[in-house]
Amino acid sequence: MKTAIILLATMFTLACGYGSNYNSMSMAPKPGASVTLSDLSPDSTKPGSAAFVMTINGSGFDTSSVVYFNAVAHSTTYISANQLMTTITASDVAGSGTFPVYVRSNNANSNTMNFMVQ
Repeated sequence: MKTAIILLATMFTLACGYGSNYNSMSMAPKPGASVTLSDLSPDSTKPGSAAFVMTINGSGFDTSSVVYFNAVAHSTTYISANQLMTTITASDVAGSGTFPVYVRSNNANSNTMNFMVQ
């Protein structure tokens, strides 16, 4: 009798999916999805420069990708799975410093690259 109850409880638990990694409310990226930055162009400027277009090269980009410059989301143009473009404003580079750039896509952040203003 105990064996039958344990077997029944095990079958019920497995049928309900208890213990699986599936969670429909999860914000985690899809397995295998990764966003990687490899190059910023330009990767530096002088303080007080005019606005310019930055090209971000990497991999894993899609139409939901957003470029973050100094932790602020910037309007992003999707070119391909390997390239994005965004406009960096004059106020973004008004002062000198090192500013982190990353891309958020499919609820995942890429690696961070530094943009130098000096």
